[in-house]
Amino acid sequence: MTFSIVGYDPETEELGVAVQSKFIGVGSVVPWAKAGVGAVATQAFANPAYGPDGLALLEEGKTAQEAVDLLTNQDEGKDERQVGIVDANGNAATFTGKDCYDWAGGRTGKYCAAQGNILVSGETVDALVDTFEKTEGTLAERLLTALDAGQDAGGDSRGKQAAAIYVVKEKAGYLGVNDRYIDLRVDEHPDPIKELIRIYKLHQLYFGQPKKEDEVVIEGEVRSEIEDHLARLGYLESKEANDATFNDALTSFLHTENFEGRELEKGKIDKQVLKFMKNK
Repeated sequence: MTFSIVGYDPETEELGVAVQSKFIGVGSVVPWAKAGVGAVATQAFANPAYGPDGLALLEEGKTAQEAVDLLTNQDEGKDERQVGIVDANGNAATFTGKDCYDWAGGRTGKYCAAQGNILVSGETVDALVDTFEKTEGTLAERLLTALDAGQDAGGDSRGKQAAAIYVVKEKAGYLGVNDRYIDLRVDEHPDPIKELIRIYKLHQLYFGQPKKEDEVVIEGEVRSEIEDHLARLGYLESKEANDATFNDALTSFLHTENFEGRELEKGKIDKQVLKFMKNK
């Protein structure tokens, strides 16, 4: 009841998995990844051991195909399994057991592998790979765009329920202390992929790095506009505040909304933060 794609970006060395399923909390079962090692999607009558065991094989130096072969050859239940793997060299492999429910199958592409079961048709898997290969942007953006295209091509014949994306990169996690760069899940939702994309955009707003071209000087109409919003949101009692009071109010807003990563030097504001403020 699931379709997924594993992918690799050779420029950033990011590895990741995106998945959608008519299965609650699918993100707790299917996606596995380790920075500098590889990514694994285990599904159908999923064997969760394929995740850690597959990554361990890759870490030993096995290719994606070798890892798939070793995992499935020693599994008595392999005929009901699906697995997709991409390694840290971009090699990809996919496997579908002969007893998986139709439509079931997989396909590899450049730096990716897609697989699905109980699908409307094989067009979903083709859409996953074709979209990933032609889409530009970050690995996460390509995975999500591919997932959305897979749904548009037919998707899971039993419907929609949950989706997830998991991307790893060395020291790209929160505060740079782990490799968990993006780990987002929609466990139960009528349109999980669209909701996952919405949450991803919020994630990038909160944790993405400010761009130089988005720096706005706080003066004139910009200052007046920010004062209006700070007053409307309860951070300022009056628009006639002095600089110290204004700066304290703006800092309070930024920290309340977890925008520490987008906090600029006094006298400037990130355009994306200002946009968020306008819409809050």
